[in-house]
Amino acid sequence: MPMRPGPVLVIQTAFLGDVVLTTPLLSRLAARFEPVDVVTTPAAAELLETHPAVRRVIAYDKRGADRGIGGLRRLAERLADTRYAAAFLPHRSWRSAALALGAHIPERIGFDDSPAAVLYTERVPRPRRGHESTRMLALADGERPAALAPTVSLTLTDADRATADAWLKEHKITAPFVAVAPGSIWGTKRWPGYAELVAQLKQPVVVLGSAGDSALADQVAAAAPGRAHSAAGALSLRQSAAIIARAELLVTNDSAPLHLATGVGTPVVAIFGPTTPSQGFGPVGAGSRVIQEKGLWCRP
Repeated sequence: MPMRPGPVLVIQTAFLGDVVLTTPLLSRLAARFEPVDVVTTPAAAELLETHPAVRRVIAYDKRGADRGIGGLRRLAERLADTRYAAAFLPHRSWRSAALALGAHIPERIGFDDSPAAVLYTERVPRPRRGHESTRMLALADGERPAALAPTVSLTLTDADRATADAWLKEHKITAPFVAVAPGSIWGTKRWPGYAELVAQLKQPVVVLGSAGDSALADQVAAAAPGRAHSAAGALSLRQSAAIIARAELLVTNDSAPLHLATGVGTPVVAIFGPTTPSQGFGPVGAGSRVIQEKGLWCRP
């Protein structure tokens, strides 16, 4: 049945890396329809607001101001005013499905293995193999993916690049330099060898992370005084991506910076501990490498 005319919504409120990996789906949908609206977390909003496939970003603070049934109902009422023709739901959660249903969106497309699939009007078989960014394209392409898939992409502004360049100039860091991102919201994913690595590198090093990573970043930077500098908490996500874009290489855990680097085309050395790239979340850019800790009992 053809979809009725009207704007299209994507609801993706998972982790930052998942949001970045959704950009090929956004590009595919924008090419098929027109630029789409996206509901995402406040933290991820800045990563999508400049993307050419996105018309509007709607921040959903599901763990803060919009938490609970009341917050979900208020946002659903706002979304209903736009009269979306369809909602695409890459995040397999009850909350996302309930939001689309509560907004009275007639077409709700999601994966058939989602716990909330009962609320979808179209259930798409989820590919079992391949990279997550490619698997999500099945929501737009069905079982016959197009030959040329869009790539993971971020759109940086001139202001983002200028701020990154000013930070590098202030700390007297010139190319070629290496960026490292030792943090992760999951403690089990944090490789403990970054300080030792930074001490052995010859190039200047920028240590990236959020404000919550500051103590760890300072510890890593202290391993090479005058050559390594911490930018943790000093830059926004897009500004951090601009630093990564200037870097020769990013060394990171299985965490959001890995996907930021993919989005700006910088090679990655990705260190995997309890997770594995075979789950579909490894680096995909040219020149990237994976280092895995073998023999861990907790690895799937």
